[in-house]
Amino acid sequence: MRRGLISRSSAELPDAVLDARLARLRAAMADAHLDALVLYTNNTRTAAVSWLTGFVPYWSEALLVVTHGRLPVLVAALTYRVKSWIERVSRLADVIHTPRIGLEAARLIAGTKGDAAVGVVDLDGLSAGIVDDLREGGPRLALRDASALFALLRAKADPAEIALATKAAAIAHEALVQATEASNLGEMVAAIERHARQQGAEEIYIAAAPDLARDHRLQRIEGEAALGSCFALRATVAYKGTWIRLVRTFGHDSLRDQATACFAQAMAQLPDERGLAAFPSWLVEGCRIAQPLEPLMGSRLTERTPLTAGALVSVQASLRINEQTVLLGAPALIGSPGEAACLL
Repeated sequence: MRRGLISRSSAELPDAVLDARLARLRAAMADAHLDALVLYTNNTRTAAVSWLTGFVPYWSEALLVVTHGRLPVLVAALTYRVKSWIERVSRLADVIHTPRIGLEAARLIAGTKGDAAVGVVDLDGLSAGIVDDLREGGPRLALRDASALFALLRAKADPAEIALATKAAAIAHEALVQATEASNLGEMVAAIERHARQQGAEEIYIAAAPDLARDHRLQRIEGEAALGSCFALRATVAYKGTWIRLVRTFGHDSLRDQATACFAQAMAQLPDERGLAAFPSWLVEGCRIAQPLEPLMGSRLTERTPLTAGALVSVQASLRINEQTVLLGAPALIGSPGEAACLL
């Protein structure tokens, strides 16, 4: 369950932005001869529904039903008492509350056209129970996987999404600075989280490599851990449904500028991965469908997703500078062919 404030800003995410995204989706649906589209959301797979409506669940799950005739309808396994909150933070035609979201979503579509062609985003990722309910609620509906259709729409970030990612990055930058004012890891984590939430982050997860001389793996910390002379912290921040990761190493002051320059040079070459490939380990994450940060390519991935010009990504890397390990990470915007990627 989320703990931060989830709200909507009409200045940062205007109706016009959501309407433009919906229009692009409907055009793609028409080209694919789809009468309706269904998208799943829960507190870990928020990105698809949030991108279209602004809705981010604290808990539970829901299906978004998109048709050609009106604003999307959210079928949620949430009690009626949260209906007014959902309507405040989302752009929707209606919210329907039911424990069997697949059954009700299918009935909603079938009520307009019994043999509708229905695209289901991430069909293979839906639970068997929801798929069974979709088939029960609309026995003549033709269900098709629409993951590729939706991923193509999400591949390039629009100006509103870039602005939200920039804000999230600024929150993460400022939050990690708070670590320099604390004397132990527990105080650091508390200070970082407090600052991020005060600045409007709806969520922040902090991972640490407490002693880079012993272990450079970033881990969620439970309890207290002894800090070495050099350590690294990673802040994963969500702001208005947009997620980024930022990694900083503390203690290698003499190596910081050199490591940062090497990392920035490698990042600028994206989507060409050759610069990153020179590092001991690296990972590029981004949003394709529902997961806010999905592994796209990296030193330990056998299957890689090509990066598209205009895509928002978060990159992490381990560098070796003068026999010392330095961990760095930052969000970036992939440039057009011939243009360098831009760090946020």
